[in-house]
Amino acid sequence: MSKHLHIVSFDVPLPANYGGVIDVFYKLKALHQLGVKIHLHCFYNDRESKKELETYCENITYYKRKSALKSYFSVLPFVVKTRSDKKLISNLNKDNEPVLFEGLHSTYPLFSGKLSKRVTFVRTHNIEHGYYEGLAKSESSPFKKMFFKQESAKLKPYQSLLSKASHVLSLSPFEYRYFKNLFNHTHYIPVFHQNTEVQKLSPKGDYALYVGDLRISDNQKTVAFLIGVFKDLEYPLIIASSFNNLTVIKKIKPFSNIQFQKISNKTDADKLLADAHINVMLTFQKTGIKLKLINTLFGGRFCIVNNLMVEDTGLASLCLVANTQNEFRKAVEKCISASFEEEEFSKRSLLLKDFNVLENAKKIVELL
Repeated sequence: MSKHLHIVSFDVPLPANYGGVIDVFYKLKALHQLGVKIHLHCFYNDRESKKELETYCENITYYKRKSALKSYFSVLPFVVKTRSDKKLISNLNKDNEPVLFEGLHSTYPLFSGKLSKRVTFVRTHNIEHGYYEGLAKSESSPFKKMFFKQESAKLKPYQSLLSKASHVLSLSPFEYRYFKNLFNHTHYIPVFHQNTEVQKLSPKGDYALYVGDLRISDNQKTVAFLIGVFKDLEYPLIIASSFNNLTVIKKIKPFSNIQFQKISNKTDADKLLADAHINVMLTFQKTGIKLKLINTLFGGRFCIVNNLMVEDTGLASLCLVANTQNEFRKAVEKCISASFEEEEFSKRSLLLKDFNVLENAKKIVELL
């Protein structure tokens, strides 16, 4: 008998060009491959519907996010209130199939108490109140800083909602331990991504590469850090993103060895990664496993990261770990003259076996 599953996504999962939607898209793609009949519900703001999604779904329903101003003054978290939709609850109640909510963002039907009794999953993409607290610390705009602090204060008590779910699906060992301590029905299901095997590349690439969503303050802070690392080096650094940020572009303009490159599609992203010799990644807050780390380990060469990027991931041995700008600079200088050898690719293949998307999708199917 076919298994059916409603997936409620906080955003349209294509293009899969930032962390959260990458996990959503490759999860639904893997579940489809295993024969699960998916009924997709997507909230949208500035992202359009995508025909390709119909390949993997029985049907797709889109819901426009609510007014930002009214939602800002709600007692509910902003990310939840803007996705509270009576039509969604009505559509989910047309049958009794299991429902997977992507992130706390999409859980209003569970909060409302109006969802008919059935198996429910919540995919926790972050420890959300901690994530927003971190954004507040990185943010320079007083208004945004206040917003992030307020959102963090609302999200912390709201997470108690997870007690109503049948299963909580965490995406990193660090977050699994946090949620398991609060909710016994928590499971560790690693992040979903595009990779099926470690790519075998030539020993040398051409430049250093940083890829990030430049709308996020933590990533803007990272770019400023990396400018400090590379400004005195002759080695080229490419800052790449699917999103323009004029402030970031202006900051790198004085340095001839640093350039910005817009990522327009997956082909662009894959080529940038394949041609890079060094991948530089860091974060200023601990938020589980970063998808950019997984993608880079599957498809790139040298990875230089800070402690917060790899702590509690089991992947530190596959990277060079540095924390200060001086340590990053020394690590870059070490990698420039080094070749990335065959044994390193073999080591990665062994340690990344836990991130097999089909095997992890089977874990969800078993819970259905």
